[in-house]
Amino acid sequence: MKQLPNLDAFAKILIDKGFNVFFQTQVAYPGRLKESITEFMEACNNGKESDRDGNFLLSTYLQWSGDDNSSIVCDFWVRKENDGFDIQKMEITSKNRYGQLLKKAELKNLSINSIPTLKESIAEVSVFSQQKDFSQKRGFRM
Repeated sequence: MKQLPNLDAFAKILIDKGFNVFFQTQVAYPGRLKESITEFMEACNNGKESDRDGNFLLSTYLQWSGDDNSSIVCDFWVRKENDGFDIQKMEITSKNRYGQLLKKAELKNLSINSIPTLKESIAEVSVFSQQKDFSQKRGFRM
């Protein structure tokens, strides 16, 4: 059985892969990665939360530039075993400004070391226009 990284090592690996923004653990406990998970774990120890067999959801925006623009959200399904943490699954969704799904990618059978970087994650769901720019003037030229 391989040794899972502790919270400090887990946070360092995610930050090194580019995930250094704010997170939410179990749709609550907002903050930096380590702070968010620590707050959730304290709530579990106090009996305020249940960690459902050591698994919990960790969410963050990969790309967000206001309510009037599209955004990309990433959800990590994290497994906590003893004092180690590992990622089971990633779900990356791109939504338009109205919250409608544009593209979704689900990555399964992952580990903390096999998750893609931030740029690779964004590329999974990027929606590029396939249309050519026809803004050139049309007409007959001499």
